[in-house]
Amino acid sequence: MISQNTIQQILNRIDIVEIVGSFVKLKKRGANYMGLCPFHNEKSPSFTVSGSKEIYKCFGCGKSGNSINFLMEHEKYSYVEALRWLAAKYNVEIEEKEVSPELKAKQQLADSLFIINNFARDYFVRTIHETDEGQNVGLSYFEERGFTEETIKKFQLGYCLNLRDAFVREAQHKGYNMELLQKTGLVTIRNDQPADNYRGRVIFPIHNQSGKVLGFGARILVKSDRAPKYINSPENDIYVKSKVLYGTYFARHAIDKLDECLLVEGYTDVVSLHQAGIENVVASSGTSLTTDQLRLIKKYTRNLTILYDGDNAGVKAALRGLDMAIEEGLNVKLALIPDKEDPDSYVQKIGVEGFRQFIAENKQDFILFKLQVSLKEAGNDTTKKSQLVNEIAETIARIDKVEDFTKQQDYIRQCSQLLKIDEEGMVTLVNKYIRDRLTKQATQEQSRFKRDQPSGDDGGPSLAEMYPEHFDETGQPEAVPDNLFNKDEKQERELVKVLLRFGDMMFNEEQKTTVADYIFHLPYDFESLADSEVVKKILREYKSQYDAGAPLDKKWFLYHQDEEISKHVALILEDKEAELSANWRDRFEIKTVYGDDAFVKDTISATHYLILRKIRKLIEENQQELKDATDFDIVKRCLEMDKHLKQMAKELTDTVGTVIIK
Repeated sequence: MISQNTIQQILNRIDIVEIVGSFVKLKKRGANYMGLCPFHNEKSPSFTVSGSKEIYKCFGCGKSGNSINFLMEHEKYSYVEALRWLAAKYNVEIEEKEVSPELKAKQQLADSLFIINNFARDYFVRTIHETDEGQNVGLSYFEERGFTEETIKKFQLGYCLNLRDAFVREAQHKGYNMELLQKTGLVTIRNDQPADNYRGRVIFPIHNQSGKVLGFGARILVKSDRAPKYINSPENDIYVKSKVLYGTYFARHAIDKLDECLLVEGYTDVVSLHQAGIENVVASSGTSLTTDQLRLIKKYTRNLTILYDGDNAGVKAALRGLDMAIEEGLNVKLALIPDKEDPDSYVQKIGVEGFRQFIAENKQDFILFKLQVSLKEAGNDTTKKSQLVNEIAETIARIDKVEDFTKQQDYIRQCSQLLKIDEEGMVTLVNKYIRDRLTKQATQEQSRFKRDQPSGDDGGPSLAEMYPEHFDETGQPEAVPDNLFNKDEKQERELVKVLLRFGDMMFNEEQKTTVADYIFHLPYDFESLADSEVVKKILREYKSQYDAGAPLDKKWFLYHQDEEISKHVALILEDKEAELSANWRDRFEIKTVYGDDAFVKDTISATHYLILRKIRKLIEENQQELKDATDFDIVKRCLEMDKHLKQMAKELTDTVGTVIIK
């Protein structure tokens, strides 16, 4: 884990204009900077970056956040990955917190495998460009495929010499561990001697979303009955094939902008389409689609178009991923490349514009395509047709998001017509599959709660997997939209604003107490006085920092790992309206002046508002009890309590010079 000290050093050096400017061309406009939004297609700039507020905002698509949010959104980094990127950019040495020996060993192993893969990639790239065999065999192969020098360098394509141990000797000379070399799949042991596993093959490095090399795909260049055409790296601590799509690193921005992902089968399909200018494309590397791969696509878009060969095997390969894609909420289309062609050969044959037009005109709805293909196979076989009805109903039942209700009903109507069955009967069958699945999920959920393992660690689906509409893509509960805050909750946020802006400023010079000292030494727990869960969370985190004696820097909260905290802190700090003052005027007849020069009075106003609000609620509850009371002792107690509560309120409001409750 990255230490708090390191995070603070990173935050102190962050320059959002510089960071965003690394990815977006910005122009100065007044106090801010403007550019074309990197998150959606636009011709007129609506993307604004504020250096003083340290936030970005697009007025076209609504995306907003801070420097770390930008890296997480644009590069699809995790919070920790974004911090590491910033640390490298600003030359901050990362200090790690104490971690368990097991976790530390796992991190070290992953780092070692990445280092070896980087060495291997550089070796294979040098080999293809700087050796005779590399140029005559490897480079010639790629050039024959029509790949340009720029494309070969972009995808870091390489070649492994057709010698027994040329690579392993170089690796050993550099001091790399033999056991780890075997773990990566680069080296194998034959006849008790280490040998190069990819010799005589062209090399396709496989990158993760941040550009690190996870493993390799290696293609043989001579026909062989004994050797497979492609060899992929074995699965290890950093490479899990079911979680990787080839080309994601190069395609992520195009997928994000075009809001569509094209999926093909092979490495060369991806490279060829990218070279042609179709960059929103990734490959499944010839395997059936997995849930993890579909979720990786969903990080960038919900629109998936599968481009597969038009032969029978290609069709069946495409159909295997259908139900999972539907369940993940993806809008799936299918475009079949004509027989004896693949995306690589076809784009070279008809050109990029012709290829784009072909996709636009030929992509079909996946469910309806599956139905038509299956109907053709079933023919007049009643048993097969009955089985098909059930399969289609089960597939439609997976479309269970509230916002997709209309889509589900439309599928039921169209499929009923194609199957020539009663629409009501299809509705009943779809509902049966929905009930069956919900019953199964409820049983799993009940078992999980009994074992007190609600996170899915028992191997079953987690709550986030079962009810994704209530969770975001990282598995965290969806944040409450800002416009759902009522007026009282907005006043609570003023206390947060005071702490964030003035917490470490001197509240009382004589007593040497800060604003935070004053607030946290009042005989009230402000976290319990607040109604908003977001405010409670921020106050709890702030109090934790205060108790630990950590610097009370607003950047710590603006760039917090908890996205809900960072999002709402940005909104609170950005709020220009002195809503506290307005509410005090309307409800309590108190005048306040919010601003840097009046922070002492603002601190008193913010704290007293929450206390007064609590007293007001107690007064209302007490008066209701008085109204309902029939016993004299209860009436007497309520009257005394009413007097006491109003006196407390008077003393509080006298502090700021106004009497409000009579």
